[in-house]
Amino acid sequence: MASAKVKTDLCADPSTISTIAACAAMLTRVLQRGQRIYLCGNGGSAADAQHIAAELTGRFAFDRPALSAEALHCNTSYLTAVGNDYGYEFIYERLVKGIGRSGDALIGLSTSGNSANVIRALAAARDLGMETISLTGKNGGNMRDLSDIWIGVPSDATPRIQEAHILIGHILCEFVEEAMFKH
Repeated sequence: MASAKVKTDLCADPSTISTIAACAAMLTRVLQRGQRIYLCGNGGSAADAQHIAAELTGRFAFDRPALSAEALHCNTSYLTAVGNDYGYEFIYERLVKGIGRSGDALIGLSTSGNSANVIRALAAARDLGMETISLTGKNGGNMRDLSDIWIGVPSDATPRIQEAHILIGHILCEFVEEAMFKH
């Protein structure tokens, strides 16, 4: 019941809907320029980042060419080496600095909005001239101010926020897919 209420509240808010549409438009522009979308998060948010990247590179609603998207946590050798040698808070920042380019986009996911490694990645992305998007809980934490676009789920409950993040991710994938391929 709580899950349905959070999703209903999210979808009933005109401001949130327009923000999701703006986010989809941004991502579409990034892809139309031949740039890449990167995603990052921790735990369930990492799983959601990987899920969204898979929907973009694979397919969402219909067969079409692959779109350029990557979840940054999928290379475990890199993660464990950088986590060990520099600290866990640097894992995404170093990767963004290594592969991110001006005009790319970074989507950071965090239920609290205060994940140190995602915050550092967003700051690095902004320094590189990348577009930045954050999906968080209702207050946004420190990620809110590091984002060109921020989408806050109206909840403080981690499971409800993560459930809404995948809903938002699916909406973004659908909008982007339709805009790119006019199916």
